[in-house]
Amino acid sequence: MNDHPMADAAPTEASGFSFDAFLSYGFRPFFLFAGLYGAIAMAAWLAWIAIHAAGGAVVTPTSDLAPHVWHAHEMVFGYTLAVIAGFFLTAVPSWTGSKPVKGLPLGSLAMLWLAGRGAIWFSAHLPPLLVAVIDTAFVPALLVLVARALLKGWSKRNLVFLPVLGGLFACNGAVHLERLGVLTGMVPAAHHMAILIVALLIVVLGGRVVPAFTMNALKRQGETLLPTSPPLLERAGILSLVALIVAELTGADAAVIGGLSTLAALTNGLRLARWRGGRTLGQPIVWVLHLGFALVVLGLAAKAWAAFDEGVAVATAMHLLTVGGIGTMTVAIMSRASLGHTGRVIEAPGLIVAVYVLIPSAALVRLLGPLALPAYYNELMLTAALLWITAFALFSWVFWPILTRPRRRTGAPSEAA
Repeated sequence: MNDHPMADAAPTEASGFSFDAFLSYGFRPFFLFAGLYGAIAMAAWLAWIAIHAAGGAVVTPTSDLAPHVWHAHEMVFGYTLAVIAGFFLTAVPSWTGSKPVKGLPLGSLAMLWLAGRGAIWFSAHLPPLLVAVIDTAFVPALLVLVARALLKGWSKRNLVFLPVLGGLFACNGAVHLERLGVLTGMVPAAHHMAILIVALLIVVLGGRVVPAFTMNALKRQGETLLPTSPPLLERAGILSLVALIVAELTGADAAVIGGLSTLAALTNGLRLARWRGGRTLGQPIVWVLHLGFALVVLGLAAKAWAAFDEGVAVATAMHLLTVGGIGTMTVAIMSRASLGHTGRVIEAPGLIVAVYVLIPSAALVRLLGPLALPAYYNELMLTAALLWITAFALFSWVFWPILTRPRRRTGAPSEAA
């Protein structure tokens, strides 16, 4: 993706919402929807937890998914897929030199994502097949747009992302096939597999953007010791996670899963250690990338812990990977890309720095709270959810005008990474 460090001396910027601007690039609608939905969906989950903690029950839910299934599904196939769409629709034109998807095609894709969210929220009142068709249609539509650009620009290096999108489609399809009675017992595994696929996406892309953006920042500081990415170590980090995914798919036993999780954590941790993150502590927009990648590594380590220790629930351990790693890295990418591609200085505003702290804090409360204070499980879940909601409310507040108004015009050069 393009990076735009700018002097921002005398920018000009139109005021008010602009549909032309909003639909001019994929990151605009999808990053805004992701921010808003991150808060809204978690608030709905929080409401259910609160009702349950008070001894009540929702008599007539609008969704026919069990609350915990709905929560997992919407965090992966709602929030996370919106971020992935915004990223690819912005990065692929940079990779291939193609024109970005904009206007009516982009608006139609955004409406398709919204339709999927509506279908899931009101699935109790809709035919199951209709819900399945609407909710699963988004990824194929995105895949067509991404594949067309990659193949036209022959971006061979990036064709790996097509099976990633295909894997996410298959996971969502498995959820709906169980709702339709075709499969049984697939939903937890499908959500788990989708999370690992997203982690793989972060491990691949993070290996590109984290050292690249860090190198740019350190060069501006006059540093001579720069990030390094040995190819052998990079391949080991990626392939170890691929092996973990294959092991999960083939039903390997806990020892194999734990061993591969440990290997994936170690190899990717070694990659991260070579990226000089400690020299970026004065630049939140950079260190948050390192923090997000570190939380993915720790999430894989927590998964290994759960595999070897029956006293640790896999779901509890996985929240370090989801809330912490995926949550932090997606916000890091959204904030950086939104600033850069709208002509602003790539420096995190104070409220966004708070977001960078709130999301990892939510992950730690979600992971460590139940282990240390099991008697206060509901209270700790409420705390973690509130931290997450606050973070995404702040993100949406700060980036609403940035994502809905025309790009600032400064005439400053851009920097590609």
